[in-house]
Amino acid sequence: METENEDEIDIFRPVFVRNLGSFKDEKIIKILCGVRRCGKSTILKTFKNTLLADGTPRANIVERLYSSMEYPRDFDADAMYKDLLRAIERADKGKKVYLLLDEVQEIADWEKCVNTLFETRNVDIYVTGSNSKLLSSEISTYLTGRFVLIPVYTLSFAEFIEFKKTFVPELKNASADEYFDLYLKSGGFPFIAKTNHTQEENYQIVDGIYATVVTRDISRRHTISNLDMFNRVVRFVLENLGKNFSAKTIFDFFKSRQRSVSIETIYNYLAWLEEAFIIYRCSRYDIQGREILKTQEKYYLSDISFKYSQFGYSPKSVAAVLENIVYLELRRRGYSVCIGKFADREIDFVAAQQDRKIYVQVCRTLPEHSDREIGNLKAVKDSYPKYVVTMDSSVCGIEDGIKIVHIKDFLLEEL
Repeated sequence: METENEDEIDIFRPVFVRNLGSFKDEKIIKILCGVRRCGKSTILKTFKNTLLADGTPRANIVERLYSSMEYPRDFDADAMYKDLLRAIERADKGKKVYLLLDEVQEIADWEKCVNTLFETRNVDIYVTGSNSKLLSSEISTYLTGRFVLIPVYTLSFAEFIEFKKTFVPELKNASADEYFDLYLKSGGFPFIAKTNHTQEENYQIVDGIYATVVTRDISRRHTISNLDMFNRVVRFVLENLGKNFSAKTIFDFFKSRQRSVSIETIYNYLAWLEEAFIIYRCSRYDIQGREILKTQEKYYLSDISFKYSQFGYSPKSVAAVLENIVYLELRRRGYSVCIGKFADREIDFVAAQQDRKIYVQVCRTLPEHSDREIGNLKAVKDSYPKYVVTMDSSVCGIEDGIKIVHIKDFLLEEL
């Protein structure tokens, strides 16, 4: 049950390949986690190529794609274990065997199989999954101290440019502004970046992913009986991208339209969307009190194209989309990200990484004497870097120590 041969794949997204390489041969399970079609499988395959280039015998690299039709519905952890054990026994003796296991969440109790092999065989294990249940408390307990999580997001703007230059010859010499316009309107799914489809064609393709995850994966896994209401809640989240709301907000919205859904059900729907990496929850942080607040979170999409696939592209939604793009970029760079609350003011993002912190306001344009963007940042008196990120090139510069930068530059520069 081998995956198809793709030895000719070039190494893209090298940061992930290097990250995997930094943990190579360490006694720890490497887990790549992210939304479907964000590039996890290709990262795993390019890592395989580095193993081959380093002289690893082909027989000592065992690949499995568990979302493949090769694996029947009754293929369980026991069958998984027996299959992998046979492959390990065929490998060159005395040498480590590399297990590259793709979409493991398709196999119930996969962690028991992986843990047994991890403990009893000379293996180095890499797995991918499209559901955060990979890290549920049960699995974390089973693999406690034995795994490292490597989040995989859709393409950054820098990666998007590289893909376009490589795979779309007619766009090889496009300007940064042209690339950003494409990125803004199409999102960061790798297979979109490798083509030159129209916007409508791109949205149709992404709608297929949306249907797979929302309609099939989530509804089947959680046996959702009221699919109509579930889809309405999802669309509410998409429409209110980057706005403060809660399960109670959604409950009140549907109640006002004479539609009945319990708050507990809404909480479940939101949690299941998070598990499938459709959305990310962004909590509010009291900058003065230095504590996470438990109300009025915001939700951002794992890729902005999900919104477009359901509602189309609209210039009216650009401000929220820019916020979403910046949020994802901060997450890609390893920051933990919160919404900042400072007295009665709000900072779009407070991003922290070890002993580093930055504050970021995002706006489409920056009105003259803008109190919200500049004033809110000025109110925070510490010495950490502060940014206003905008699409308005005419205002870029530094004002009272606050850096006003065009979003394309913010996405490409080191922070």
